[in-house]
Amino acid sequence: MNRQPLVSVGLPVRNAADRVTDVVKSVLAQEYPHVELVISDNASTDGTQDVCRSLADADSRIRYHRQPQNIGLLNNFGFVLRAARGEFFRWIGDDDRLASGYLTACLSEFAADPHRILVTTGMSYMEDGRPAESATYHGTALGSADPVTRLEEMLRLLNESHLLIDPLYALVRRKPVAAIPRRNMLREDEVFAAKLALAGPWGHIPDVLAERVWGTARITKLAERLDVPSWQSHFANTLQAREMLRWIGQCELTADQKRRARAAVYRMYLRRQGRTVAHRSRKLLRMATTSR
Repeated sequence: MNRQPLVSVGLPVRNAADRVTDVVKSVLAQEYPHVELVISDNASTDGTQDVCRSLADADSRIRYHRQPQNIGLLNNFGFVLRAARGEFFRWIGDDDRLASGYLTACLSEFAADPHRILVTTGMSYMEDGRPAESATYHGTALGSADPVTRLEEMLRLLNESHLLIDPLYALVRRKPVAAIPRRNMLREDEVFAAKLALAGPWGHIPDVLAERVWGTARITKLAERLDVPSWQSHFANTLQAREMLRWIGQCELTADQKRRARAAVYRMYLRRQGRTVAHRSRKLLRMATTSR
């Protein structure tokens, strides 16, 4: 890029006083100079406010906001996006990291194709405190000019492995992504990934340029964290498919593209329902065996 646009990194945080400093340092250590860090403290009850205010006082690139009350996980993610001023944007978790060359590499991918709406990179993962098995994505379908080809590939990846690609922690063009509505529900991250696939072509850098910390949790626990009704955990597959189909109906697609897109969602839904039924059957069998 000949010019150097502002890049915003959004850090939604709650009760992370013991770990937020390291993620802030990784953002401020970027080789690319034109960056701002937007922090939204979601009414933390520990020392997060003091730590963040001290960091902001020491570096003018940090813009710190404190929510007077807990606004919820998804709303806090939305707040940092709305508060950002950069042409490009990336969310980051409160215990994640970026390599120093992350922004430089991603911006080069955007410069190579102005139609790209986001750029993903390889990531290293820590799952439940242990390094996860590495997975590298080398596909090209997400860069297709056909939105349904991109959607089909995204849905395939969602069924294959969450370690291959993570569009929610990609560098994105802020304005078009901010225009995509999000609904607080279980598996909203996967629904949002599908919406991003339909929104425009993606670029991908296989090199590992970021680190994410991943914790597994029961779906009922996720419902509690998101503050959604617990009954949703019993119908997560159905609600996810319904929301994707609703969005497809609103997209500017041809009749044939909508048919193909709906078929892709139905295929994913049937695969997931099959796995759910098999899991419940095994659980019932174990219960029956142990009750003898």
